[in-house]
Amino acid sequence: MAVAVFPTTDSSDAPAGWAHAYAPTGHRTLAPRLRTRSPAGGSAIETPQLSVVIVNFCQWRNTARLTRQLRRSEAVRRGAAEVVIVDNRSPADRAARKLSKLSGVSVYLNEENQGFAKAVNRGSKLSRGEWVLLLNPDVTVPPGFLDDVLDAAQRWPALDPRAGVIGFQMRHRDGTKQASSGPFPTLASTLSGLLLPRSRRKCRHQPLVGRRAVPWVTGGCLLVRRDCFEQLGGLDETFFLYYEDVDFCRRVRAAGWSVWYEPDLQVTHHWPLHARQVPPPLRLVTRHALLTYSRKHWPAWQSKVLTGMVWLEAGVRELAAKWRAQSDAGICYGELRRLVADVSRGRTDAAAERIRHAARFLDTIAAAQDGRTE
Repeated sequence: MAVAVFPTTDSSDAPAGWAHAYAPTGHRTLAPRLRTRSPAGGSAIETPQLSVVIVNFCQWRNTARLTRQLRRSEAVRRGAAEVVIVDNRSPADRAARKLSKLSGVSVYLNEENQGFAKAVNRGSKLSRGEWVLLLNPDVTVPPGFLDDVLDAAQRWPALDPRAGVIGFQMRHRDGTKQASSGPFPTLASTLSGLLLPRSRRKCRHQPLVGRRAVPWVTGGCLLVRRDCFEQLGGLDETFFLYYEDVDFCRRVRAAGWSVWYEPDLQVTHHWPLHARQVPPPLRLVTRHALLTYSRKHWPAWQSKVLTGMVWLEAGVRELAAKWRAQSDAGICYGELRRLVADVSRGRTDAAAERIRHAARFLDTIAAAQDGRTE
């Protein structure tokens, strides 16, 4: 999933002390909405069958590279596929306007922080395809990928008329397998996962041979049928970042649709969360997502146990940060403790405000990955 946040140079409303190690890097004046140019040629299809939605944040070079790869497909050239880019208030970049001038591409610039789920929902509403493909900016695709995806989408109803979501094989930069699906998390699996490598805590590897039904697939490369997406109202916007894909697939299955894993189609995902450092503001955001998921899907007592453990974790990390004279980290973990209290007491507005504060300090993390998908 993309890091979808809103940078600002004004940190006056952020918790005191955050404007040092996690300071935002820039601000840009919002450009007007950029429109799509139709594919050239008289044989262009009027309404695309496949819409690719990319949520960009501080990764214009990665987004531009991925868009160029997608546009090499026959599907885009003849108008059977379109690319919709939703930017979450990144600093100004000429790439946005350059991309908007490409045929089959739309660029929309959000005026404020939207979060990943909300940005995806907007991109889906602005797109027109019967199927919607979510792709992270830090993904690269092989030649002909969109043509293969479109072909699979057209064949899938015959294989399973209730197929709502399809996930594809993801690879690391070195070509090794990257886990991209798994069982639904429980309290037991979450706690036992602490003994596993980060790459296996949320996801599990699937066999490469043959498609199979799975509980959920990652939102970094996820194909969803529009009828299914609209029936469920899209992603749950309570999730700012992380776990929104697990929640969505769980609701998909509960609504009578199916979720599939198709290993024959592969992409490279360069910077999955488990392969990166987790700075305190990002940990605050992802812990919020886990708590939100547990309150929504677990028995109340299990959610309370997890809440207490996250609160204790935040306290320990806060003390350790203060002992190491890492004042910014200490302040952030103090905010995490207060966030846990807000969530446990149902103060959703207060929790959302803390998330918005934390998210404003993630732009340097996202920007560090830009241009590194070569």
